[in-house]
Amino acid sequence: MKRFVEGESRDQSVLFPERLDDWIAGDNPVRAVDAFVDELDFSALGFERAEPSDTGRPAYHPGTLLKIYIYGYLNRVQSSRRLEREAQRNVELMWLTGRLAPDFKTIADFRRDNGSGIRKVCARFVQLCRSIGLFERTLIVVDGSKFKAVNNRDKNFTPHKLKARQQQLEQSIARYLVDLDRADRDPSLVPEERVEHLKEKIATVRKQMKKLKGIEAELEKAPDHQVSLTDPDARSMATSGRGTGIVGYNVQTAIDTENHLIVAHDVINEGHDRTQLTSMGKQAKKATGIERPQVLADRGYFDSEEILKCEQARITPLVPKPITSNARAEGRFDKRDFAYNKKRDEYRCPAGERAIWRYSSIEGGLKTHTYWPSACPRCAIRSQCTPSDYRRIRRWDHEEVLERMQARLDRMPEAGILRRRTVEHVFGTFKAWMGATHFQMKTIPKVQTELSLHVLAYNLKRTMQLLGVRQLIAAL
Repeated sequence: MKRFVEGESRDQSVLFPERLDDWIAGDNPVRAVDAFVDELDFSALGFERAEPSDTGRPAYHPGTLLKIYIYGYLNRVQSSRRLEREAQRNVELMWLTGRLAPDFKTIADFRRDNGSGIRKVCARFVQLCRSIGLFERTLIVVDGSKFKAVNNRDKNFTPHKLKARQQQLEQSIARYLVDLDRADRDPSLVPEERVEHLKEKIATVRKQMKKLKGIEAELEKAPDHQVSLTDPDARSMATSGRGTGIVGYNVQTAIDTENHLIVAHDVINEGHDRTQLTSMGKQAKKATGIERPQVLADRGYFDSEEILKCEQARITPLVPKPITSNARAEGRFDKRDFAYNKKRDEYRCPAGERAIWRYSSIEGGLKTHTYWPSACPRCAIRSQCTPSDYRRIRRWDHEEVLERMQARLDRMPEAGILRRRTVEHVFGTFKAWMGATHFQMKTIPKVQTELSLHVLAYNLKRTMQLLGVRQLIAAL
Protein backbone atom coordinates (compact mmCIF):
# COMPACT_ATOMS: atom_id res chain seq x y z
CA MET A 1 0.00 0.00 0.00
CA LYS A 2 2.62 2.53 -1.05
CA ARG A 3 1.83 6.22 -1.54
CA PHE A 4 -1.17 6.08 0.87
CA VAL A 5 -1.50 7.38 4.41
CA GLU A 6 -0.72 4.40 6.61
CA GLY A 7 -2.24 3.61 10.00
CA GLU A 8 -0.60 2.23 13.11
CA SER A 9 -0.24 -1.49 13.66
CA ARG A 10 -2.89 -2.95 15.96
CA ASP A 11 -0.13 -4.73 17.90
CA GLN A 12 1.74 -1.47 18.63
CA SER A 13 1.78 -0.47 22.31
CA VAL A 14 0.22 2.96 22.88
CA LEU A 15 0.65 5.29 25.85
CA PHE A 16 -2.86 6.75 26.26
CA PRO A 17 -3.39 9.50 28.85
CA GLU A 18 -3.79 8.01 32.31
CA ARG A 19 -6.73 10.23 33.22
CA LEU A 20 -10.09 10.23 31.43
CA ASP A 21 -10.30 13.97 32.06
CA ASP A 22 -7.32 14.53 29.74
CA TRP A 23 -9.48 13.41 26.79
CA ILE A 24 -12.09 16.15 27.37
CA ALA A 25 -11.12 19.67 26.32
CA GLY A 26 -11.96 22.61 28.56
CA ASP A 27 -14.54 23.95 26.13
CA ASN A 28 -16.21 20.60 25.41
CA PRO A 29 -20.03 20.88 25.71
CA VAL A 30 -20.18 17.90 28.08
CA ARG A 31 -18.51 20.05 30.74
CA ALA A 32 -21.44 22.47 30.58
CA VAL A 33 -23.90 19.56 30.81
CA ASP A 34 -22.01 18.20 33.83
CA ALA A 35 -21.95 21.58 35.59
CA PHE A 36 -25.65 22.22 34.97
CA VAL A 37 -26.88 18.82 36.17
CA ASP A 38 -24.64 18.85 39.25
CA GLU A 39 -26.29 22.09 40.43
CA LEU A 40 -29.83 20.60 40.35
CA ASP A 41 -31.76 19.59 43.45
CA PHE A 42 -33.36 16.35 42.29
CA SER A 43 -35.48 15.88 45.41
CA ALA A 44 -37.05 19.32 45.01
CA LEU A 45 -37.64 18.67 41.29
CA GLY A 46 -39.58 15.51 42.12
CA PHE A 47 -37.31 12.84 40.62
CA GLU A 48 -37.83 9.28 41.72
CA ARG A 49 -35.02 7.66 43.73
CA ALA A 50 -33.38 11.01 44.40
CA GLU A 51 -32.72 9.69 47.93
CA PRO A 52 -31.06 6.27 48.15
CA SER A 53 -32.95 3.48 49.91
CA ASP A 54 -31.43 1.78 52.95
CA THR A 55 -31.89 -1.74 51.58
CA GLY A 56 -31.66 -3.51 48.27
CA ARG A 57 -29.35 -3.04 45.33
CA PRO A 58 -28.05 0.56 44.93
CA ALA A 59 -29.75 2.48 42.12
CA TYR A 60 -28.25 4.87 39.61
CA HIS A 61 -28.42 8.50 40.67
CA PRO A 62 -31.01 10.49 38.62
CA GLY A 63 -28.26 12.94 37.68
CA THR A 64 -26.30 10.19 35.91
CA LEU A 65 -29.29 9.11 33.82
CA LEU A 66 -30.27 12.73 33.09
CA LYS A 67 -26.74 13.44 31.83
CA ILE A 68 -27.02 10.46 29.49
CA TYR A 69 -30.29 11.77 28.05
CA ILE A 70 -29.11 15.37 27.69
CA TYR A 71 -25.97 14.18 25.93
CA GLY A 72 -28.06 11.92 23.70
CA TYR A 73 -30.49 14.66 22.66
CA LEU A 74 -27.61 17.07 22.07
CA ASN A 75 -26.16 14.54 19.64
CA ARG A 76 -29.40 13.26 18.03
CA VAL A 77 -29.35 9.95 19.90
CA GLN A 78 -32.80 9.50 21.46
CA SER A 79 -33.07 5.69 21.53
CA SER A 80 -32.39 4.03 24.91
CA ARG A 81 -30.68 1.07 23.17
CA ARG A 82 -28.35 3.37 21.27
CA LEU A 83 -27.62 5.33 24.45
CA GLU A 84 -26.68 2.05 26.15
CA ARG A 85 -24.13 1.37 23.41
CA GLU A 86 -22.80 4.94 23.52
CA ALA A 87 -22.25 4.71 27.29
CA GLN A 88 -20.01 1.67 26.71
CA ARG A 89 -17.85 3.08 23.90
CA ASN A 90 -18.12 6.90 23.85
CA VAL A 91 -15.28 8.62 25.73
CA GLU A 92 -17.33 11.82 26.31
CA LEU A 93 -20.20 9.85 27.82
CA MET A 94 -17.76 7.78 29.92
CA TRP A 95 -16.37 11.02 31.32
CA LEU A 96 -19.86 12.40 31.92
CA THR A 97 -21.12 9.33 33.80
CA GLY A 98 -17.94 8.26 35.55
CA ARG A 99 -17.75 5.18 33.30
CA LEU A 100 -21.16 3.96 34.38
CA ALA A 101 -23.07 2.09 31.67
CA PRO A 102 -26.74 1.44 32.59
CA ASP A 103 -28.70 -1.00 30.46
CA PHE A 104 -31.30 0.29 27.99
CA LYS A 105 -34.25 -0.67 30.23
CA THR A 106 -32.94 1.43 33.11
CA ILE A 107 -32.39 4.35 30.72
CA ALA A 108 -35.85 4.04 29.17
CA ASP A 109 -37.60 3.67 32.54
CA PHE A 110 -35.97 6.85 33.82
CA ARG A 111 -37.48 8.91 30.99
CA ARG A 112 -40.86 7.20 31.37
CA ASP A 113 -41.09 7.63 35.17
CA ASN A 114 -39.65 11.14 35.58
CA GLY A 115 -41.53 13.20 33.02
CA SER A 116 -42.56 15.91 35.49
CA GLY A 117 -39.01 16.28 36.81
CA ILE A 118 -37.51 16.47 33.32
CA ARG A 119 -39.98 19.20 32.35
CA LYS A 120 -39.01 21.13 35.49
CA VAL A 121 -35.32 20.80 34.58
CA CYS A 122 -36.10 22.36 31.19
CA ALA A 123 -37.88 25.24 32.96
CA ARG A 124 -34.93 25.55 35.36
CA PHE A 125 -32.55 26.17 32.45
CA VAL A 126 -34.87 28.90 31.12
CA GLN A 127 -34.68 30.51 34.58
CA LEU A 128 -30.89 30.36 34.34
CA CYS A 129 -30.99 32.12 30.95
CA ARG A 130 -33.24 34.76 32.49
CA SER A 131 -30.82 35.32 35.39
CA ILE A 132 -27.92 35.72 32.93
CA GLY A 133 -29.89 38.47 31.17
CA LEU A 134 -30.67 36.76 27.86
CA PHE A 135 -34.31 37.95 27.78
CA GLU A 136 -33.95 41.70 27.40
CA ARG A 137 -36.43 42.36 24.59
CA THR A 138 -40.15 42.24 25.25
CA LEU A 139 -41.14 40.64 21.92
CA ILE A 140 -41.98 36.92 21.97
CA VAL A 141 -43.03 34.87 18.93
CA VAL A 142 -45.61 32.10 19.39
CA ASP A 143 -46.24 29.44 16.77
CA GLY A 144 -47.31 25.82 16.38
CA SER A 145 -46.32 22.98 14.09
CA LYS A 146 -47.59 19.44 13.49
CA PHE A 147 -45.31 16.57 14.52
CA LYS A 148 -45.88 12.90 13.72
CA ALA A 149 -46.81 10.48 16.48
CA VAL A 150 -45.96 6.77 16.71
CA ASN A 151 -49.51 6.07 15.49
CA ASN A 152 -49.72 5.15 11.79
CA ARG A 153 -52.43 6.78 9.66
CA ASP A 154 -54.03 3.35 9.07
CA LYS A 155 -54.42 2.97 12.85
CA ASN A 156 -56.36 6.23 13.20
CA PHE A 157 -60.11 6.32 12.58
CA THR A 158 -62.65 9.06 12.04
CA PRO A 159 -66.29 8.50 10.94
CA HIS A 160 -65.30 9.31 7.35
CA LYS A 161 -62.28 6.95 7.38
CA LEU A 162 -64.32 4.20 9.03
CA LYS A 163 -67.09 4.42 6.44
CA ALA A 164 -64.58 4.36 3.58
CA ARG A 165 -62.81 1.34 5.08
CA GLN A 166 -66.10 -0.54 5.56
CA GLN A 167 -67.08 0.13 1.95
CA GLN A 168 -63.68 -1.10 0.79
CA LEU A 169 -64.05 -4.36 2.75
CA GLU A 170 -67.60 -4.91 1.45
CA GLN A 171 -66.36 -4.49 -2.12
CA SER A 172 -63.55 -6.97 -1.45
CA ILE A 173 -65.98 -9.60 -0.11
CA ALA A 174 -68.28 -9.10 -3.10
CA ARG A 175 -65.32 -9.61 -5.46
CA TYR A 176 -64.19 -12.77 -3.65
CA LEU A 177 -67.75 -14.20 -3.69
CA VAL A 178 -67.96 -13.66 -7.45
CA ASP A 179 -64.78 -15.72 -7.86
CA LEU A 180 -66.21 -18.48 -5.63
CA ASP A 181 -69.44 -18.56 -7.66
CA ARG A 182 -67.38 -18.94 -10.82
CA ALA A 183 -65.52 -21.87 -9.19
CA ASP A 184 -68.85 -23.51 -8.26
CA ARG A 185 -70.16 -23.24 -11.83
CA ASP A 186 -67.00 -24.56 -13.46
CA PRO A 187 -64.20 -25.84 -11.17
CA SER A 188 -61.77 -25.83 -14.08
CA LEU A 189 -61.85 -22.01 -14.24
CA VAL A 190 -60.48 -21.47 -10.72
CA PRO A 191 -57.66 -23.68 -9.27
CA GLU A 192 -58.40 -25.45 -5.98
CA GLU A 193 -55.56 -23.60 -4.26
CA ARG A 194 -57.14 -20.29 -5.29
CA VAL A 195 -60.51 -21.38 -3.83
CA GLU A 196 -58.94 -22.16 -0.43
CA HIS A 197 -57.10 -18.84 -0.52
CA LEU A 198 -60.34 -16.96 -1.27
CA LYS A 199 -62.10 -18.61 1.67
CA GLU A 200 -59.27 -17.57 3.98
CA LYS A 201 -59.42 -13.99 2.69
CA ILE A 202 -63.20 -13.83 3.21
CA ALA A 203 -62.77 -15.05 6.80
CA THR A 204 -60.04 -12.43 7.39
CA VAL A 205 -62.16 -9.61 5.95
CA ARG A 206 -65.13 -10.59 8.11
CA LYS A 207 -62.90 -10.45 11.20
CA GLN A 208 -61.78 -6.98 10.14
CA MET A 209 -65.38 -5.87 9.66
CA LYS A 210 -66.25 -7.16 13.13
CA LYS A 211 -63.31 -5.20 14.54
CA LEU A 212 -64.48 -2.07 12.72
CA LYS A 213 -67.90 -2.45 14.36
CA GLY A 214 -66.18 -2.25 17.74
CA ILE A 215 -64.22 0.84 16.64
CA GLU A 216 -67.49 2.41 15.46
CA ALA A 217 -68.88 2.10 19.00
CA GLU A 218 -65.71 3.72 20.40
CA LEU A 219 -66.01 6.59 17.90
CA GLU A 220 -69.49 7.40 19.14
CA LYS A 221 -68.19 7.66 22.72
CA ALA A 222 -65.11 9.77 21.82
CA PRO A 223 -65.64 13.53 22.38
CA ASP A 224 -63.91 14.50 19.13
CA HIS A 225 -65.04 11.37 17.21
CA GLN A 226 -61.51 10.08 16.66
CA VAL A 227 -59.88 6.84 17.75
CA SER A 228 -56.14 6.06 17.53
CA LEU A 229 -55.21 2.46 18.24
CA THR A 230 -51.45 2.74 18.84
CA ASP A 231 -51.27 6.10 20.63
CA PRO A 232 -54.69 6.94 22.10
CA ASP A 233 -53.87 10.67 22.38
CA ALA A 234 -52.66 11.14 18.79
CA ARG A 235 -55.05 12.88 16.42
CA SER A 236 -55.41 13.27 12.68
CA MET A 237 -54.52 16.86 11.74
CA ALA A 238 -54.47 18.81 8.50
CA THR A 239 -51.10 20.23 7.45
CA SER A 240 -50.20 23.19 5.25
CA GLY A 241 -50.28 21.21 1.99
CA ARG A 242 -53.69 21.05 0.36
CA GLY A 243 -55.46 17.80 1.16
CA THR A 244 -52.57 16.54 3.30
CA GLY A 245 -52.44 15.59 6.95
CA ILE A 246 -50.66 13.55 9.61
CA VAL A 247 -51.57 11.67 12.76
CA GLY A 248 -49.68 13.39 15.51
CA TYR A 249 -49.50 16.34 17.87
CA ASN A 250 -49.54 20.11 17.66
CA VAL A 251 -46.32 21.45 19.22
CA GLN A 252 -46.56 24.99 20.61
CA THR A 253 -43.49 27.16 21.26
CA ALA A 254 -42.81 30.69 22.49
CA ILE A 255 -39.44 32.02 21.31
CA ASP A 256 -37.46 35.10 22.29
CA THR A 257 -36.71 37.26 19.22
CA GLU A 258 -33.34 38.51 20.46
CA ASN A 259 -31.43 35.29 21.15
CA HIS A 260 -33.92 32.78 19.66
CA LEU A 261 -34.22 30.79 22.88
CA ILE A 262 -37.37 28.76 23.58
CA VAL A 263 -38.95 30.28 26.68
CA ALA A 264 -42.09 28.09 26.78
CA HIS A 265 -43.46 25.03 25.01
CA ASP A 266 -46.44 22.72 25.09
CA VAL A 267 -47.97 19.74 23.29
CA ILE A 268 -51.67 19.58 22.41
CA ASN A 269 -53.73 17.28 20.21
CA GLU A 270 -55.97 19.93 18.69
CA GLY A 271 -55.47 20.58 15.01
CA HIS A 272 -55.74 24.40 15.31
CA ASP A 273 -54.01 27.17 17.31
CA ARG A 274 -56.97 29.47 17.98
CA THR A 275 -57.22 28.76 21.71
CA GLN A 276 -53.50 28.77 22.54
CA LEU A 277 -52.54 32.47 22.44
CA THR A 278 -53.35 33.33 26.07
CA SER A 279 -51.91 30.10 27.45
CA MET A 280 -48.58 30.45 25.63
CA GLY A 281 -48.45 34.18 26.37
CA LYS A 282 -48.86 33.58 30.11
CA GLN A 283 -46.21 30.84 30.10
CA ALA A 284 -43.80 33.14 28.26
CA LYS A 285 -44.51 36.00 30.64
CA LYS A 286 -43.84 33.83 33.68
CA ALA A 287 -40.66 32.33 32.20
CA THR A 288 -39.08 35.63 31.09
CA GLY A 289 -40.26 37.83 33.95
CA ILE A 290 -41.18 40.58 31.47
CA GLU A 291 -43.94 42.72 32.97
CA ARG A 292 -45.85 43.30 29.72
CA PRO A 293 -44.50 41.13 26.89
CA GLN A 294 -45.53 41.52 23.27
CA VAL A 295 -46.67 38.24 21.73
CA LEU A 296 -46.45 37.94 17.94
CA ALA A 297 -48.33 35.13 16.18
CA ASP A 298 -49.77 34.29 12.77
CA ARG A 299 -53.39 34.43 11.61
CA GLY A 300 -54.09 30.93 12.90
CA TYR A 301 -54.08 32.33 16.45
CA PHE A 302 -56.66 35.04 15.78
CA ASP A 303 -59.58 34.72 18.18
CA SER A 304 -61.34 37.78 19.58
CA GLU A 305 -61.84 36.34 23.06
CA GLU A 306 -58.23 35.13 23.29
CA ILE A 307 -56.95 38.58 22.33
CA LEU A 308 -59.16 40.18 24.99
CA LYS A 309 -57.87 37.71 27.60
CA CYS A 310 -54.29 38.64 26.66
CA GLU A 311 -55.03 42.33 27.20
CA GLN A 312 -56.58 41.54 30.58
CA ALA A 313 -53.48 39.50 31.54
CA ARG A 314 -51.20 42.45 30.66
CA ILE A 315 -49.91 40.76 27.50
CA THR A 316 -49.78 42.77 24.26
CA PRO A 317 -50.98 40.58 21.38
CA LEU A 318 -49.88 41.08 17.78
CA VAL A 319 -52.00 38.81 15.58
CA PRO A 320 -53.10 39.77 12.03
CA LYS A 321 -56.79 39.33 11.35
CA PRO A 322 -57.78 36.78 8.70
CA ILE A 323 -59.64 38.28 5.74
CA THR A 324 -62.88 36.31 5.62
CA SER A 325 -64.93 38.72 3.50
CA ASN A 326 -64.83 38.60 -0.32
CA ALA A 327 -65.73 42.29 -0.62
CA ARG A 328 -62.19 43.53 -1.32
CA ALA A 329 -61.46 40.68 -3.75
CA GLU A 330 -64.66 41.51 -5.66
CA GLY A 331 -63.74 45.19 -5.89
CA ARG A 332 -66.05 46.47 -3.13
CA PHE A 333 -65.36 48.44 0.05
CA ASP A 334 -64.58 46.35 3.11
CA LYS A 335 -64.99 47.16 6.81
CA ARG A 336 -61.70 49.05 6.98
CA ASP A 337 -63.17 51.73 4.67
CA PHE A 338 -65.78 52.61 7.32
CA ALA A 339 -64.57 55.03 10.03
CA TYR A 340 -65.98 54.55 13.54
CA ASN A 341 -66.90 57.52 15.75
CA LYS A 342 -66.75 56.31 19.35
CA LYS A 343 -68.35 59.43 20.80
CA ARG A 344 -71.45 59.15 18.62
CA ASP A 345 -71.36 55.34 18.35
CA GLU A 346 -71.72 55.33 14.57
CA TYR A 347 -69.76 54.70 11.38
CA ARG A 348 -69.02 57.05 8.48
CA CYS A 349 -69.31 55.22 5.15
CA PRO A 350 -67.11 55.94 2.06
CA ALA A 351 -69.97 58.05 0.61
CA GLY A 352 -69.94 60.26 3.73
CA GLU A 353 -73.24 58.94 5.13
CA ARG A 354 -73.85 58.01 8.78
CA ALA A 355 -74.26 54.31 9.60
CA ILE A 356 -76.14 54.38 12.90
CA TRP A 357 -76.70 51.65 15.50
CA ARG A 358 -79.70 49.44 14.74
CA TYR A 359 -79.65 46.47 17.10
CA SER A 360 -77.46 44.17 19.22
CA SER A 361 -77.25 40.39 19.11
CA ILE A 362 -75.19 37.41 20.27
CA GLU A 363 -73.18 35.77 17.48
CA GLY A 364 -70.85 32.90 18.25
CA GLY A 365 -71.03 33.74 21.96
CA LEU A 366 -69.96 37.36 21.36
CA LYS A 367 -72.14 40.42 21.80
CA THR A 368 -72.28 42.18 18.43
CA HIS A 369 -73.78 45.54 17.38
CA THR A 370 -75.09 46.11 13.85
CA TYR A 371 -75.06 49.44 11.96
CA TRP A 372 -76.22 50.62 8.54
CA PRO A 373 -76.95 53.92 6.75
CA SER A 374 -80.47 54.91 5.77
CA ALA A 375 -79.20 56.37 2.48
CA CYS A 376 -78.09 53.04 0.95
CA PRO A 377 -81.03 52.57 -1.52
CA ARG A 378 -80.35 55.93 -3.20
CA CYS A 379 -76.52 55.90 -2.88
CA ALA A 380 -74.67 56.53 -6.16
CA ILE A 381 -71.81 54.17 -5.27
CA ARG A 382 -73.85 51.35 -3.71
CA SER A 383 -72.59 48.88 -6.35
CA GLN A 384 -69.06 49.43 -4.98
CA CYS A 385 -70.27 48.77 -1.44
CA THR A 386 -72.85 45.97 -1.29
CA PRO A 387 -75.08 43.81 -3.54
CA SER A 388 -77.86 44.10 -0.92
CA ASP A 389 -80.25 46.95 -0.22
CA TYR A 390 -78.26 48.06 2.84
CA ARG A 391 -74.62 47.72 3.82
CA ARG A 392 -74.49 46.29 7.36
CA ILE A 393 -71.45 46.79 9.56
CA ARG A 394 -71.05 44.56 12.60
CA ARG A 395 -69.00 45.56 15.61
CA TRP A 396 -67.96 43.42 18.56
CA ASP A 397 -68.53 44.79 22.06
CA HIS A 398 -64.72 45.00 22.58
CA GLU A 399 -63.78 45.94 19.01
CA GLU A 400 -61.42 48.67 20.26
CA VAL A 401 -59.07 45.92 21.50
CA LEU A 402 -58.77 44.59 17.94
CA GLU A 403 -58.40 48.12 16.53
CA ARG A 404 -55.53 48.92 18.89
CA MET A 405 -53.82 45.67 17.93
CA GLN A 406 -54.21 46.40 14.22
CA ALA A 407 -52.74 49.88 14.76
CA ARG A 408 -49.68 48.29 16.40
CA LEU A 409 -49.28 45.87 13.51
CA ASP A 410 -49.54 48.73 11.00
CA ARG A 411 -46.52 50.30 12.71
CA MET A 412 -44.60 46.98 12.32
CA PRO A 413 -44.51 46.24 8.57
CA GLU A 414 -41.76 43.61 9.07
CA ALA A 415 -43.71 41.64 11.69
CA GLY A 416 -44.43 38.70 9.38
CA ILE A 417 -40.80 38.37 8.29
CA LEU A 418 -39.62 38.61 11.92
CA ARG A 419 -42.05 35.88 12.98
CA ARG A 420 -40.95 33.47 10.23
CA ARG A 421 -37.23 33.89 10.71
CA THR A 422 -37.57 33.47 14.47
CA VAL A 423 -39.72 30.36 14.75
CA GLU A 424 -39.54 28.40 11.49
CA HIS A 425 -35.85 27.68 12.00
CA VAL A 426 -36.57 26.13 15.41
CA PHE A 427 -39.23 23.76 14.07
CA GLY A 428 -36.99 22.81 11.15
CA THR A 429 -34.16 22.05 13.58
CA PHE A 430 -36.38 19.87 15.76
CA LYS A 431 -37.68 17.83 12.82
CA ALA A 432 -34.13 17.34 11.51
CA TRP A 433 -33.01 16.11 14.94
CA MET A 434 -35.99 13.80 15.34
CA GLY A 435 -35.66 12.19 11.93
CA ALA A 436 -38.49 10.76 9.85
CA THR A 437 -40.46 9.38 12.81
CA HIS A 438 -40.56 12.55 14.98
CA PHE A 439 -41.92 11.46 18.40
CA GLN A 440 -41.03 8.02 19.74
CA MET A 441 -43.23 7.92 22.86
CA LYS A 442 -46.99 7.59 23.30
CA THR A 443 -49.64 9.74 25.06
CA ILE A 444 -49.42 13.47 25.74
CA PRO A 445 -47.52 13.37 29.10
CA LYS A 446 -44.72 11.24 27.66
CA VAL A 447 -44.59 13.24 24.43
CA GLN A 448 -44.30 16.42 26.52
CA THR A 449 -41.31 14.85 28.29
CA GLU A 450 -39.71 13.99 24.97
CA LEU A 451 -40.26 17.53 23.70
CA SER A 452 -38.80 18.99 26.91
CA LEU A 453 -35.57 17.07 26.32
CA HIS A 454 -35.40 18.43 22.77
CA VAL A 455 -36.06 21.98 24.03
CA LEU A 456 -33.43 21.64 26.77
CA ALA A 457 -30.87 20.37 24.25
CA TYR A 458 -31.73 23.19 21.83
CA ASN A 459 -31.47 25.89 24.51
CA LEU A 460 -28.21 24.44 25.81
CA LYS A 461 -26.69 24.37 22.36
CA ARG A 462 -27.95 27.88 21.59
CA THR A 463 -26.62 29.28 24.88
CA MET A 464 -23.22 27.69 24.32
CA GLN A 465 -23.14 29.39 20.91
CA LEU A 466 -24.03 32.77 22.45
CA LEU A 467 -21.81 32.68 25.55
CA GLY A 468 -19.29 29.91 24.98
CA VAL A 469 -18.91 26.82 27.15
CA ARG A 470 -16.53 28.37 29.69
CA GLN A 471 -18.70 31.43 30.29
CA LEU A 472 -21.82 29.27 30.65
CA ILE A 473 -20.05 27.11 33.23
CA ALA A 474 -19.00 30.26 35.10
CA ALA A 475 -22.63 31.43 35.11
CA LEU A 476 -23.70 28.07 36.52
